[in-house]
Amino acid sequence: MTDRTNRTPKVKDERDTEELLREFLESSESDLESIQPERALELYLEDKARECQQATIRSHRSRLGFFVDWCDEQNTENLNDLSARDIHEFRVWRREDLNVTSEKTQMDTLRVFIEWCETIDAVQQGLFKKIKSPVIPDGGNVRETTLTTDRANEILDYLERYEYATVEHVTLLILVETGMRMGGAHGLDVDDYRRDDEHPHLQLHHRPDTDTSLKNGPKGERPVSISSDACDIIDDYLENRRPDVIDDHSREPLLASSQGRITKSTIRKYVYKWSRPCVVGLECPHDQDPDECDAANEIDQASKCPSSVTPHPIRRGYITRLLKAGVSMEVISDRCNVSPVVIDEHYDVRSEDEKMQQRQEVLREALDETGD
Repeated sequence: MTDRTNRTPKVKDERDTEELLREFLESSESDLESIQPERALELYLEDKARECQQATIRSHRSRLGFFVDWCDEQNTENLNDLSARDIHEFRVWRREDLNVTSEKTQMDTLRVFIEWCETIDAVQQGLFKKIKSPVIPDGGNVRETTLTTDRANEILDYLERYEYATVEHVTLLILVETGMRMGGAHGLDVDDYRRDDEHPHLQLHHRPDTDTSLKNGPKGERPVSISSDACDIIDDYLENRRPDVIDDHSREPLLASSQGRITKSTIRKYVYKWSRPCVVGLECPHDQDPDECDAANEIDQASKCPSSVTPHPIRRGYITRLLKAGVSMEVISDRCNVSPVVIDEHYDVRSEDEKMQQRQEVLREALDETGD
């Protein structure tokens, strides 16, 4: 027969434990000491310098510098306020320029930093355990998918024939022709399209106060030239297709629907949709019957097509095309607002033989010009 008299103390003990734990957590939060992200990073690097090589310190400074920049953009001035959701939003923000391997490295370094921050009462206890890193599958240590120039042109050719000057056509056109980030295209206003200038271009502006910030803040502001053919299509879109709308901040978005400025998720859906080979008249490279394929028949399933891509592979393909054409790193860096180091690490998919051949061509042309 069960002795019920022993149950009550156990329940009481459990309640006491819960109360003690809650009081401990509350006291831990109240004991946090205010500190700015920049200052925390300085202290962390000083501490790491005692046990790590300078190369490791430089790597940690570079990776965590992006986190500090993000905090500044989000007006996070005190690490005490940092939450798991904030860190997730940083991960989403950062992954736009990273392949899965680099994203893992970034988040693993951040986890080490946040765990160290707990030791100086800078962040909530246990926060570092909530930082997620992607799992690298076998063979995952490779560059991300690239949408090649040929595939991009096939998509644009189809859109020009069957979806001419629609918002979807113009969205893909801007991404393919300029290589700009999705966030840059999303933030364009009608007035940012400068057809009448001596050099037609799209002007990128950092407007965080009205919900269209650039990846690199004010440093990302720049004009991006576009071709006369692209201007013709954008002109026809503005004259015949674009709805007469404003966004929630009384701005006139260039890429618009009847509801106002199209969202980034909408841009992503457009790219998923049109990067499926079967929808632009090409054979399925995966031996699927388009009539029986969910990814081919349902827009919401388009991302499940193995050939569909997000907007970033368009940017990678654009930069790769410029590199293969022999365009200098400096020119690509300025046009695409990305450092030569990042280009080399995350965008350059040329083989070593291709790099060597291009170096030879550049040297040959330079020597011919000097008459040597």
